[in-house]
Amino acid sequence: MLDCSVDHNVIIQVGENQNIKEFRAHSNILIVRSPYFKDVFSTVFANKNDSIIKFEKPKIKLSVFEITLNCKKLQDHCIESICVNPQPFIISKEFLSLDNDILCELLKRDDLNVDEIVAWDYLIKWGIEQTPGLRCENKDQWNIKDYEALKETLNKVISLIRFYEINSVDFFDKVRPYKHIIPNSIYEEIMEFYMKNTIPKTIILTPRMNLKIDSKIIKRRIALTIINWIERKDSNAIRNRNDQLYNFELIYRGSKDGINTESCRNKCKLREPILVIIKCQNSQKIFGGYTPVGFYYHNIKINKSSRIIRATRADYQNKHYISSFIFSFDDDDTQNNIKLSRVISRNHAIYNNNSSDLYGFNFGSVLYMQNNHLHACSCSNSYYENNVSCRGTYTIEEVESFKLVKK
Repeated sequence: MLDCSVDHNVIIQVGENQNIKEFRAHSNILIVRSPYFKDVFSTVFANKNDSIIKFEKPKIKLSVFEITLNCKKLQDHCIESICVNPQPFIISKEFLSLDNDILCELLKRDDLNVDEIVAWDYLIKWGIEQTPGLRCENKDQWNIKDYEALKETLNKVISLIRFYEINSVDFFDKVRPYKHIIPNSIYEEIMEFYMKNTIPKTIILTPRMNLKIDSKIIKRRIALTIINWIERKDSNAIRNRNDQLYNFELIYRGSKDGINTESCRNKCKLREPILVIIKCQNSQKIFGGYTPVGFYYHNIKINKSSRIIRATRADYQNKHYISSFIFSFDDDDTQNNIKLSRVISRNHAIYNNNSSDLYGFNFGSVLYMQNNHLHACSCSNSYYENNVSCRGTYTIEEVESFKLVKK
């Protein structure tokens, strides 16, 4: 539009003397994109000639104006950069003073790399900061007028929160207390979704980055880190919309299916990539392991003379895959003290055998499950790179297995 003479009604002449250039645009576009032009079009400083509105700006340098024209591109670039790694920005003071329209642009993005409950938490903080007279975050001190004022502030943006990506516990604890600021139609759809698992009819925004994980142990952030490990990228590598997408399909949950060897084995005997996550009692530790070949179990051969059940080497070793790994970290919110250990001996990455049903899963006898206990052993056998724990045995509080499927 700026360089084309077709369908324009505004000419902006910039510079003076020999350094002058004309830029063409349409008033409707300028009014929508710029509060300045919205005001200036109503003043007497605009000289209208043959239905063309002409602005003369001799005091503005041509080079400066050309940069200004690209501010929209710069804004788009900034938004894309924030989406890639939003955490530093949303916890900053600058976020609280963010323009409403820019906040809308952020929340509309499918590639905003943040858990939805985190987006909700900081949206509330932003709304409180933006609402005159409502500087107290303690909602117990609010009255109905305070809630109405906050509702008015968040009117344009609250529908951009993808509530169905928030788990029921977080919804009850962090969203439900603000029921009064959520439009009733949206709230009813959300409740129907949680109570009846009914797909929302009017909330049509797709999951961000198309990554959703139904886990009681980890959140989306660590799931993205695990994907980076699978692809042999750095833990903190930033993922974008061009990266490979994965579905995390829950196939086993201990609190539902039973925290025991048999339940885990029966649910996980697949020839497909499987991720196992374990939360331990009386500990912040979270353990996990990934195998690209699953936990399908081989038949065994019995040495009757020794009365000992043994698996032949061919039966006892896992497929020759070098992509398996185990890991641990201290908690899902901060991901402190991450320890990643990749397999070294590919023949011992996973023990897939059915000898006496000893293990729910077994990563090279370094990380394995026996009924409700998790054994995290040293890597003295050199099957994996390094230790993921100093302590030997943990009682399992929760364990989950996911089948990973590339989209």
